[in-house]
Amino acid sequence: MRDPNVRRWFSLVPMLLAIAPLGFAPMGLAHAQGSLAPPSPSGLTVTPVFEGWYRNKDGSYSLSFGYYNRNTEEQMDVPIGSDNFVTPGAPNQGQPSSFAPRRHWGVFALVVPANFGTKQVVWTVKDRGQTFAIAGSLKPDWEIDAVEGEASSNNTPPALRFTAEGPEGRGPLGVTGSPLRTRVGTPVSLSVMVTDDARTKAPVDLTWFKHQGPGTVTFSAPTNRLAPTGGTGTTTATFSRAGDYRIRVRANDLSAMTAGHAQCCWTNGFLLVTVTP
Repeated sequence: MRDPNVRRWFSLVPMLLAIAPLGFAPMGLAHAQGSLAPPSPSGLTVTPVFEGWYRNKDGSYSLSFGYYNRNTEEQMDVPIGSDNFVTPGAPNQGQPSSFAPRRHWGVFALVVPANFGTKQVVWTVKDRGQTFAIAGSLKPDWEIDAVEGEASSNNTPPALRFTAEGPEGRGPLGVTGSPLRTRVGTPVSLSVMVTDDARTKAPVDLTWFKHQGPGTVTFSAPTNRLAPTGGTGTTTATFSRAGDYRIRVRANDLSAMTAGHAQCCWTNGFLLVTVTP
């Protein structure tokens, strides 16, 4: 285990890379934006970011990725396919196709086997005539405390499950619930059960996002605030177009900051929703 101060410093690096002029990437692979553009409501680019990796109980590893949408207001959509893909493997490996404004940490994770070694996984996004590619690997300096507890406080992320008997998840990889179905314009109820260690004594904040899908998603309650020990968060989602969607809910137990560079304090949950006309 590295010195906690060293680990904390490396947990900040992905954030620094995202806001610095992008002529490089953590693993040495990027097609870069030439300079740091000033804040703008719209018209700027989105860049994928590698956040680091953490160990799973079964011996595998999770590679955590986020993104930086430089716009202050514009929600960007880059459909999965030739402009938004992961290699090696299938183009769609759970990465977002919808990008909310500004910096978002650890929005999905990829599991790699125990014998992954020095190989890399690359996430590529092409938008506004530019190509951005970021590589994730198991380089030692990129290990993060995503599920074991932040080095300075031992605060572990909330645990999420979608049913009382269903699987539980923690950290960026999180947990995925059973598929749901609805129709265009017909709200579908979404709920998630949360438990937390309450070490921060802060409320658990839930935020609901459209993660993938062809149309607009409207949430009746885009956020929920739960007790420090957790509870049940609920909302409804209404879809503007038919298609397959992936909804993300983020549970964060460190209200003093958004789910971010500490890589310690939030968990993702995912719901697949098929929407018919």
